Amino acid sequence: MSDQSVLYDVPGPRAVRRQRIGTVLALLFIAGLVGIAVQRLASRGQFDAELWEPWINPGSDDFAQVWELVGKGALATGIAAALAITLSLLVGVLLGVTRMMSGRLGRIPVIVFIELFRGLPVVITIVFVWRAMVELGIPVDVLPGEDALWYLVIGLTLYNSVIVAEILRAGVASLPSGQGEAGRAVGMTEGQVMRSILLPQAFRTMLPALISQLVVVLKDTSLAAVIGLGYLELLRRGNQISQVLDNPIQSLFVVGLLFIVINYALSRLAIHLERRLSTSSYSSPEPGTAAITLDAQSRGGGPG
Repeated sequence: MSDQSVLYDVPGPRAVRRQRIGTVLALLFIAGLVGIAVQRLASRGQFDAELWEPWINPGSDDFAQVWELVGKGALATGIAAALAITLSLLVGVLLGVTRMMSGRLGRIPVIVFIELFRGLPVVITIVFVWRAMVELGIPVDVLPGEDALWYLVIGLTLYNSVIVAEILRAGVASLPSGQGEAGRAVGMTEGQVMRSILLPQAFRTMLPALISQLVVVLKDTSLAAVIGLGYLELLRRGNQISQVLDNPIQSLFVVGLLFIVINYALSRLAIHLERRLSTSSYSSPEPGTAAITLDAQSRGGGPG
């Protein structure tokens, strides 16, 4: 089999030379912009030690208190993300299965719900939930935690559950049609086919996309600080620290690094899970199972 791609021609020497020249020029341009930014920051004293010491110097008087507040903010972010992720998965699976298993008329309300919240920006969804629940007097104080936490979680759940539902539907649609037909041929109901055959395979197929969406949920918790919701998650804590220490660039830089580290860890988890599932899916059968299958085929029977 040829190593050449069937989608495009392998670039020739002149094309390769142009690509390399373009890459070098782009890198020089980016390096120039970075250099200008660093020079401007340095001229304004943004690299002075006293602005960074509360974050990086354990000997600083503010170091312990700063990282204590950051820890509380990270915990609040983790709680909001965990609740939103769990509810988004539950509601998303319910929406996806309902849409796929309902009749033509029965799926219309589900489709309207999905298209409505999929088309809204997530920040508008959170603000809508917040103001609607306040104006309508819908009680959330019966739930554990702050009211602002649940406004954020419900808004994130409404937005991300419809995305999960579409990912699930795409995962099921990607499976060969013979998978469901085989289940129906042996007398399984539609619910049994969906639960026992289609959903397990669809989850394995869509796992990378699902975890990528869950990373988005984690990042979207920071919208609570942007809209002034009052929930003290990681970004809000970083803003508070920067106001007290008068170092917004340094504080937001460190908070941004923390988000990058967390999201990178989740991305690596997605890759690890995908490899583990791929290995388990295509692992060789047990010797006894293989012997039984070969014996059945030698007697004219198909694999059961």
